[in-house]
Amino acid sequence: MFTKIFRIVFTLCGLLFGYGVALLINKFLMVSNLSVALGMSHSEEVVMSVAFVLLSGIIFFKLAPFVRKHGVKVARGIESDLAKVPTNDMVAGIIGLIIGLIIAFFISQILYSITVLNVAYINTILSVISYLFLGYLGMSVAQKKSKDVPAYQWMTTSKKQSKGKGKGNDASPKILDTSVIIDGRIADIMKTGFIEGNIVIPEFVLVELRHIADSSDSLKRNRGRRGLDILNRIQNDYGIDIYNTNSEKSLDEIPEVDVKLLKLAQIMNGKVVTNDFNLNKVAMIKGVEVLNINELANTLKPVVLPGEDMQLFLVKEGKENNQAVAYLDDGTMIVVEEGKRYIGKTIDVTVTSVLQTSAGRMIFAKPKR
Repeated sequence: MFTKIFRIVFTLCGLLFGYGVALLINKFLMVSNLSVALGMSHSEEVVMSVAFVLLSGIIFFKLAPFVRKHGVKVARGIESDLAKVPTNDMVAGIIGLIIGLIIAFFISQILYSITVLNVAYINTILSVISYLFLGYLGMSVAQKKSKDVPAYQWMTTSKKQSKGKGKGNDASPKILDTSVIIDGRIADIMKTGFIEGNIVIPEFVLVELRHIADSSDSLKRNRGRRGLDILNRIQNDYGIDIYNTNSEKSLDEIPEVDVKLLKLAQIMNGKVVTNDFNLNKVAMIKGVEVLNINELANTLKPVVLPGEDMQLFLVKEGKENNQAVAYLDDGTMIVVEEGKRYIGKTIDVTVTSVLQTSAGRMIFAKPKR
């Protein structure tokens, strides 16, 4: 609907433009007496004017989709650039622009009063130049000198103090990926207050969660619904909004969610929070900082040294002959050699070795003699 309205309005602008061009041509022919020299009658001049109007309308009608498409891109670019400008600088620039235009108005009145300049529209040209020059000069000077104004300093100080009382906005933003939301442990970590800075949940992550929740695979569907529940919990507890990435032009052409996530982290100078091992490796290549929940969990596991004694309940058989498997409270697997006959019992064991792998920590033990 909006496209049709824009095309109609743009075509009307083309008709008006053609009408204006036709008036200028008719005036030029009349002043220069070319119409008499060419022997053009009044009806021929009217036909020529109508032709200009129709031709201009057709051209504008054909150009409407192209102008609208590129106009939207330009508008997004301007919106993205303005979003990066601090509010205080923007206000100072607007005030400076207004002051510059007021000064230019008074100067233009002086120019109009000088009869010497009232030739060939020189005063109009000089007035336009003064408006453009003084408007830009006022905006530029106001932005550069605004920091010296006491009111600006007070606003900046108040803003920093309010940030200090909040969620630590001075820290780099933390961008959550799909896997860490589905995992759910991020909600408990946020509750402890160990994560500082703004929490960012991109809109394309929410879209991916919705697709997973609508999957025909029951396992994927349950994972997606769990992720949406965790996301809802985070939003209710911390008031986090979904970050709209439509203004980021560089993300439009990237189809992969992981690549888009890393690009957003580079744009925002933030860190990606994930438990995806492959995403972690790609982020290291691209120079993006990552907070991996699995690495954090492995780091926080209790230290177990060879020779240490502990009491374990043996759950099941191991992969190798005569092995049994037990688990610590944090989920760490312990392989007990010669423990097959003790399955289903609680026994004392002695740790023989500790192996750290990419999947986590494995502990090997033997029944205590």
